[in-house]
Amino acid sequence: MTEEELKTLIADCPHLYHMAMRQSWPSIKKHGLLPTDTLLNLWEVSGQLRTELTTRRRPKSVPISHVMHGEAVIRDQIPMHDHHLSKCLRDGLTPADWHKRLNERVFFWLTEQRLERLLCAGAYRRDEHVVLKVDTRSLITAHRDRIELSPMNSGCTMPFPHPRGADTFLPIDAYPYAAWRAKRRASDVVVELTVIGGVPDIKAYVTEVSIRTCGKTLERLL
Repeated sequence: MTEEELKTLIADCPHLYHMAMRQSWPSIKKHGLLPTDTLLNLWEVSGQLRTELTTRRRPKSVPISHVMHGEAVIRDQIPMHDHHLSKCLRDGLTPADWHKRLNERVFFWLTEQRLERLLCAGAYRRDEHVVLKVDTRSLITAHRDRIELSPMNSGCTMPFPHPRGADTFLPIDAYPYAAWRAKRRASDVVVELTVIGGVPDIKAYVTEVSIRTCGKTLERLL
């Protein structure tokens, strides 16, 4: 992606969206927006439980606790199945490898339509979620060296397990913007913006925090 293409992407998608557990905003304010791997470090989770949480599919959300940090929840991975991953992974990657890649980063949608699709998905449509709305330009400016982009929903294998591999996540400079733009509308050129290691200073880029469910905003927190 060239600098001009990046400017176009930011103009087309000026805000990013992250969906989290209903009760997670106080922890995010305190610790930042952290990926599973970093959260487990902070909560001092080790041994077999850590291995299971980082290398296998989570069919349900898993609560964790810490004497100082209190309670946190590791989110489920309902839309993804390991037997589907085994069929669609490329470049010698295993399902465990893929889970490790996902668990080392945090994810943002580039459009509200993508967010709404997740809010209304069967597994989540009855629940309330906290949604962070983030300024795209300022986040990229601050964390560009740890950002990787994806042209797909990397944590979903339903209804079709689309191929994915070593080049699914690419740094901004390496992302083939023009190739995808030739095939897709502007809002779908990039599907996910991910940040390896998370965003400890996420409060600096958040423009809105709300409690939402499918098709509804229930409360504004910020």
